[in-house]
Amino acid sequence: MAPSKKSSSSESINSRLALVMKSGKTSLGYKSTLKNLRSGKAKLILISNNTPPLRKSEIEYYAMLAKTSVHHFSGNNIDLGTACGKLFRVGTLSVLDAGDSDILKTDK
Repeated sequence: MAPSKKSSSSESINSRLALVMKSGKTSLGYKSTLKNLRSGKAKLILISNNTPPLRKSEIEYYAMLAKTSVHHFSGNNIDLGTACGKLFRVGTLSVLDAGDSDILKTDK
C-alpha cells in the first residue's frame, strides 16, 4: 500500500505543478532560485532528488533565512523537467506566484 500512496502524492504534486506552470509564475534553475530567495520573492522551492548535497544544503539554508518552504521532489532532475512541461532537465524550481493552484497550501 505504501508505494501507491507515494505515487498518488507525486501525481498530485505533478498536477499542481502543471497548473502552476500554466497559471502562475515560476523560475527555473539554481541561480535564479538563489536570486529569488535573496530578494524574498520565492514562496516555495522544489529540489530534485539528485541535486548535489552542497547545493541542496545551500538552498535549504537560504530558504530557512527567507522563511520559505522547501519541497524535495521525489524524482530526479529529468522527472522535474518533465513535470514542468519542459524538454530539458530542471534541478531546482522556485514558485513566485501559485496562480490558480493550491500547491502552497498542500506543502505545509
